[in-house]
Amino acid sequence: MTEGSRIPGFYRLTIAERRSLVAERSGVPLEELEAALRRGGLDAEKADKVVENVLGTYALPFGVALNVRVNARDHLVPMVVEEPSVIAAASNAARMIRASGGFTAEVSEALMTAQVQIVSVPHPAEAVAHLVNATPKLLELARAAVPNLLARGGGPREIEVRDLGSGMIVLHVYVDCRDAMGANLVNAIAEAIGPSAAELARGVLGLRILSNLCDRRRVRVRCRVHPRDLALAAKERAHEAPPPSTEPASQPARSAPSEPPAAPADGWVDGRVVADRIVLASRFAELDPYRAATHNKGVMNGVDAVVLASGNDFRAVEAGAHAYAARSGRYSPLVVWRRDGDDLTGELEMPLALGTVGGTLRVHPVAQVALRLMRISSADELSMIAASVGMASNLAALRALATEGIQRGHMSLHARSVAVAAGALGGEVERVALVIAEERSITVESATRVLALLRTSR
Repeated sequence: MTEGSRIPGFYRLTIAERRSLVAERSGVPLEELEAALRRGGLDAEKADKVVENVLGTYALPFGVALNVRVNARDHLVPMVVEEPSVIAAASNAARMIRASGGFTAEVSEALMTAQVQIVSVPHPAEAVAHLVNATPKLLELARAAVPNLLARGGGPREIEVRDLGSGMIVLHVYVDCRDAMGANLVNAIAEAIGPSAAELARGVLGLRILSNLCDRRRVRVRCRVHPRDLALAAKERAHEAPPPSTEPASQPARSAPSEPPAAPADGWVDGRVVADRIVLASRFAELDPYRAATHNKGVMNGVDAVVLASGNDFRAVEAGAHAYAARSGRYSPLVVWRRDGDDLTGELEMPLALGTVGGTLRVHPVAQVALRLMRISSADELSMIAASVGMASNLAALRALATEGIQRGHMSLHARSVAVAAGALGGEVERVALVIAEERSITVESATRVLALLRTSR
């Protein structure tokens, strides 16, 4: 990428200007980008070959997150999402993280899980032993089911057998799916070895299917944010400019403060105050599953938007993420925040099975272009980027809650949608949105009134 993902003032550009700049920086020809985005990239005829009973297509906004730097590489990150402020907030938080070096990310062993259920097993202990001893034979059967995957360097790697009690056994096959999400590959393996596994266990064959709790395909992301950058974010909203503290970050690591520090009355929020409030919000999520659910929704705002843009299955990702969050028996946050000296540090870990080949990518031109815009070469890279954007989305939400509350910025952006619903056109949209946001009356009725006054005054 010739000039990176930092593009100040990008939101002020026209759509044509944004497309031109993104094409230039990503290396995707402008004509190709525009052709893919035309009508959402999928016409009714093509959609009719993807799902059943098609009447047409349903478009969602396709935007791009800026400032994303993962493992010292810049990425323009496509996002598909209907909720106002998600892309802007992720870009802003990524800018703060970028100032401290960006995200560092890694992927664990990238293995998907095939499950074979065996029921009515008369002697479970013996059955487990028979299945374990037959591992070489079962792996051979599994490999024979996916020759193309073997040719790409992937394939079945391990077998694990568990006794679930009540005469039920489950056999797991762990599969390296390379750059595919792998659902069809894993299901094919489960079905191929199922009959032999049931015979060895002397039981009745049950389900043969993948698990979306892909805890052997996890991504881990870390980041650091300097307090001066957290303070700058608050300053931009407050429109005030006292100088931030420049004290060195030499203090030892601290745990969460016992009570939220008070913000100065003049509207300026010191970065260390913001950091402490974010840590307290993180601890709230760690202690209370009701808060953790909304905390994790903030993560998934970013993750799902990248998953959708890249043509992957966001429902599978959601299922795996929330199951992993509850793996201890108590629902917990996917990302936690702590203080390290003056700095705020974050760590996220979650299962994330994404693909850069197969599935919707075969037919959806926008999904294909999305991968090219990111300039990635593997599914692992895509997973690290998606998780990083999820972490940025979570930080943005907590930062807003820690300063002015979530509604001000969110509703200001929502005001544009309300203005459009009231009938505003072109330049009227921003003018109407500005007025109803300042009045804090973001309703269609208020927008209709303001629009009528605007048109009368011309």
